[in-house]
Amino acid sequence: MRAMVQISYGSPEVVVLQEIATPSPGNKEILIRVHAAKVGPSDCAFRKGDPFMIKLLYGLSRPKFAIGGTELAGEVEAVGKEVKHFKAGDRVLGMSAKNFGAYAEYKCLSEESPLAVIPDNITYEEAVGVCDGGATALTFLRDQAKLRKGQKVLINGASGAVGIYAVQLAKYYGAEVTGVCSGGNESIVRKAGADFVIDYTREDFTKADKAYDIVFDAVGKRTFSACKRVLTAKGIYLTTTPRLSILFQMIRTSLFKGKRAVFAAAGLMQNKANLTFLMELANNGTLSAVIDRRYPLERLPDAHNYVETERKKGNVIIQF
Repeated sequence: MRAMVQISYGSPEVVVLQEIATPSPGNKEILIRVHAAKVGPSDCAFRKGDPFMIKLLYGLSRPKFAIGGTELAGEVEAVGKEVKHFKAGDRVLGMSAKNFGAYAEYKCLSEESPLAVIPDNITYEEAVGVCDGGATALTFLRDQAKLRKGQKVLINGASGAVGIYAVQLAKYYGAEVTGVCSGGNESIVRKAGADFVIDYTREDFTKADKAYDIVFDAVGKRTFSACKRVLTAKGIYLTTTPRLSILFQMIRTSLFKGKRAVFAAAGLMQNKANLTFLMELANNGTLSAVIDRRYPLERLPDAHNYVETERKKGNVIIQF
């Protein structure tokens, strides 16, 4: 099978196309023929080994897992003899956050992995797009912040892969949503449901007078210290970026009843229920996929280069 293999940490060019053996499913595994995957900032971070915490977890000199990518959508090709809930021909959405491997034509996953059946009216690309940002946004807003109806939420990076689904989910849960993005992306953020939009090139939201119950920095560009003044008395700052500073702030703010800083390794916290829930919301129209660009598998380095311009809107999809 064809796979994009990472030979070292570094620029997008360290990921090269190779022919490798097609895996066979174990007794409790399913073999998925991959039809779509995605590239986002986290994939670029793992490729570079930056922040350094990634190297501590996944290999100091070279990545422990040569094939990257976590979210994938495809068709079940074969199943192990002890698999009970999936069969050949099923259209599935899956996540492989522990050992990666989505950038290959076939991937084996345990039946117990985060997996969900894709509804008939959702394409593979739409499914993996909704999973890309939706799973992270769901974990932060619903599980970490305990978002409630009527709360005021600000989402920084509202036009990105996490942000655009965070806007949609926050509206689903009944929040008043302010999205922060460039002026050129205002229309897609409003279409996603934002009540207010701030153009970060014209206004710094951290210096405004309005206070928010939740500030979700979906792109990891603003610090807790900068955002504290626009949080309510018990407001929560959420960030997707795993810096040592945020870990210290989490510990410190957890000791008091006031404003809190929160980071979560959302990719490692996913389960079947989350993916099934996201597919239900996509199926009923509550969540809509926002796809910016599509690249064939062999052009994965080009997709990484585009993501690193920080100009993408929604998802960048890899096609097989």
